[in-house]
Amino acid sequence: MHELSIALGIVDIAEKETTKANAKKVDLIELEIGTLAGIEIDSLDFVWPSAVKDTVLEHAKKKIHVIQGQAKCSDCDTLFNLNNMYDSCPNCHSFLKAIIHGKELKVKALEVS
Repeated sequence: MHELSIALGIVDIAEKETTKANAKKVDLIELEIGTLAGIEIDSLDFVWPSAVKDTVLEHAKKKIHVIQGQAKCSDCDTLFNLNNMYDSCPNCHSFLKAIIHGKELKVKALEVS
């Protein structure tokens, strides 16, 4: 379950940014997670309490913005939504595509106090 290491990485980012801002704790953390990022949000939610215990994120509210996968077909230039990396173009059925959105894993915002 790599979600624990991801959660610990998020804690590390939050602690560094809190220190930079001379703050004591985080009140809100906003994350962007793409549907193609390989992150199981349920698993992240499961490990979150253990990862944030005794950190600046322990009492923070967590908001996750899920970013839908989107691609552009390399053969016909059609833009389309992806549910997984191996989806083909709905127009020409080609598998050649450029991923535009959906692989994100970002700390979008922190509200500190």
